[in-house]
Amino acid sequence: MFIAVFFFVSDAQNAFKVRLSIKTALGDNAYAWDASEEYLFKAMVAFAMRRYSNKETTQISNVLLCNMTERVSFWFVVTDSAKNVTTVPGSEVEAAIRMNRNRINSAFLLTDNTLQFLKISSTLSPPIESSVPVWLIVFSVVLCLVVAGILFLVVSGIRQRKKESAETGDLEDKCDTPVTTENGIPCDILDLKAGQINGVYAADDERFTPL
Repeated sequence: MFIAVFFFVSDAQNAFKVRLSIKTALGDNAYAWDASEEYLFKAMVAFAMRRYSNKETTQISNVLLCNMTERVSFWFVVTDSAKNVTTVPGSEVEAAIRMNRNRINSAFLLTDNTLQFLKISSTLSPPIESSVPVWLIVFSVVLCLVVAGILFLVVSGIRQRKKESAETGDLEDKCDTPVTTENGIPCDILDLKAGQINGVYAADDERFTPL
């Protein structure tokens, strides 16, 4: 542990802090962080370094952990296998972690949000770009609005013309109705179906009816 602390103090820029939220991620299925989990973490970091540099010189013993807390957070560095007193530059460790971030997350059943390398940005997938250009979507919306406006004007015009035609027809019917005049005095139009009774003949009918 003394050697690990020595490395962290002398090469702090190459050290990385890790924070795990196992309970948050797995709930009732959360596992305990113990020596076996520490060993797995060292193995995954060594695997990442080997895969990144294409070298088989990095061993599990080259990954040193320090300042472990009960809430599962700690610091780690990777030492150079050729020179045990020298740490691997932080830029190389960061690149290796980023390259193998998904594999490391999967090993612990966690994600970028629950297994955090505080000095290494998350490897979130890039936003999905729409296959349809934005200008084409805007143009389509504007075109639909224009077409809808034209259709509305056409339908409104047709309805207005029908209404005006109906009003004009009613007016012509009224104007064409003949008015009968007698001695210059207009007479009411007879209702041919219902008939109209002349008052003079009605009086005569009443007078001769009893006979």
